[in-house]
Amino acid sequence: MAGADYDLIAGLDRAKLPRHVAIIMDGNGRWASFHGLLRSAGHSAGVKTLKKILTTAVNLNLEALTVYAFSTENWKRPHAEVDFLMHLFSDYLEREKAEMHEKNVRLRFLGRLEAFSDGIRNQIRDATELMKNNTGVKFNIAANYGGQDEIVRAAQKLAKKVAAGEISPEDISAEIFESELDTAGQPPVDLVIRTSGEYRVSNFLLWQSAYAEFWFTDTTWPEFTPEEFVKALKDFGQRDRKFGALNK
Repeated sequence: MAGADYDLIAGLDRAKLPRHVAIIMDGNGRWASFHGLLRSAGHSAGVKTLKKILTTAVNLNLEALTVYAFSTENWKRPHAEVDFLMHLFSDYLEREKAEMHEKNVRLRFLGRLEAFSDGIRNQIRDATELMKNNTGVKFNIAANYGGQDEIVRAAQKLAKKVAAGEISPEDISAEIFESELDTAGQPPVDLVIRTSGEYRVSNFLLWQSAYAEFWFTDTTWPEFTPEEFVKALKDFGQRDRKFGALNK
């Protein structure tokens, strides 16, 4: 671990770290506009930030990190921007997969991946296959993802099992439902971070974040630093989580 990284996280109480952190990476376009740049420059800068935050998560040995990369609604953006995002997504996978594997990251994608091109789907398959046996940070990329859509898909899977006689409606519990979600086998979200001054969940991990703590910052995603990430983690460690109960 680099000296600067060590100094950054040395004061953290590891026992109070969240198991699963989810980030809504917002503000690439606003950052670009403020600096007189094209939106594409903001997205490129955001990728650099993602690498820094994932590295910090690895150094902290977080159990899971999920980032909102592309929603089911983002297809409505101008074609040129969507095309650039697809190229950036492809380039990120090709450039970063070897280093992620070296850092023992286990990669997973959330969402309807069938909407992507054959080339990107092949890259997703190759990257996840490469890292499938890794035991470090579970790194989830939500792409063509929507929380409501994920819940509907899980319900459809269970409905098919009921129709086939594999289970009865009475067998369906929260645990069984969770086993059909894209994040099956992973802990619920403890902390949701949203950058760029917005205060909404934007259809992100609706089931998984039922009891999550939220942390908002006006900082745009390209300006979000490991120092601010650690600040959010420290704030989480000071919160009193009751999960609907009362303190003793």
